[in-house]
Amino acid sequence: MLRPHPAVLRRLVDDYESALAGEPADGTPSPRARDLAYTLCVSTGTRDVRLALEAARHWLAAAPAPEHPTPVAVGD
Repeated sequence: MLRPHPAVLRRLVDDYESALAGEPADGTPSPRARDLAYTLCVSTGTRDVRLALEAARHWLAAAPAPEHPTPVAVGD
């Protein structure tokens, strides 16, 4: 199975958690939260957002640290 790039997966998890934080108290998910849940499920090959988050966190923990580009000196 193909896996999403760790940076993309991290953003999906972060955006989903942010969307949940802004949810109404009645527990009705916003359209944004539903869309992100669906995308997480598709990205992780699951059908339940709880399992998708579990898989995403597992994959992110195993992913190599992100590479930061080396700064280039101007004028060299």
